[in-house]
Amino acid sequence: MALFHLLETNPYFFISFVAVFSLAVGSFLNVVIHRLPVMMHTAWREQCTEFLTPESNSTDNTLTAEKKEKYNLLVPRSACPKCGHQITALENIPVLSYLWLKGRCSGCQTPISKRYPIIELMTALLSVVAAWQFGFSWQCLAALSLTWALIALSVIDFDHKLLPDDITLSFLWIGLVLNLFGLFTDSTSSIIGAIAGYLSLWSVYWAFKRLTGKEGMGYGDFKLLAMLGAWMGWQSLPGIILLSSFVGAIIGISLIVFCGRDKNIPIPFGPYLAIAGWVYLLWGTHITQWYFSLAGIQ
Repeated sequence: MALFHLLETNPYFFISFVAVFSLAVGSFLNVVIHRLPVMMHTAWREQCTEFLTPESNSTDNTLTAEKKEKYNLLVPRSACPKCGHQITALENIPVLSYLWLKGRCSGCQTPISKRYPIIELMTALLSVVAAWQFGFSWQCLAALSLTWALIALSVIDFDHKLLPDDITLSFLWIGLVLNLFGLFTDSTSSIIGAIAGYLSLWSVYWAFKRLTGKEGMGYGDFKLLAMLGAWMGWQSLPGIILLSSFVGAIIGISLIVFCGRDKNIPIPFGPYLAIAGWVYLLWGTHITQWYFSLAGIQ
């Protein structure tokens, strides 16, 4: 109880606590980002194999599946992909262990990707901004969880062009439940936001496909925008779509001009929706009032 009282009464202690805790969350997000796509692909392969394998071999397939080692977000322990050295607790301290190891595996000296500490630091930074904006409140706890989910979704989509249902649909339902209590918007706006968020991009997808014969985006994008609509209401959707399109255009052009990216390679839209959604999560009320006033809507 003393800790909760200190968190509530001392904003600087609260912000510091969020920063340290979020570094640990960032470390776990690195695990989610790496393992969840692997788990999804494994499950898809097993389902395909089960469907295509004759019934006479179904018993053998079941036995083979039972013999496989468990692989999920908790087991096995993280290890170096080259030498198999298992990461110890001291080697798993966010950011500090990377600096202490000088960015290399302690077993074989293979360089460790800089992305691990970057994601940890980014998680802490965005979490601190959210905590500063909402203060010690239920809104802050919810905003932090959504921030962490959006980080994982963004990186997974950038790497694999996947937006896992385990995250998008789970957080869609969480948003609907939270707004039963009016945490970010009223329940009617939340429900309409989920419906309109999905249908708006679904309509764009089919219109584009009819006109060009190509798929402009994936179904995961529909679910992500539905999730954001469930959290922030239908009023946020026009601004989120416009802002995500603007951010996507800027980043896409920059990748082509400065990084030499092939313009024919598809760029995932999920990270830009996530960026716009996070901005609206923190400052959406002011932005919505601004563009509604410009449009003459009260």
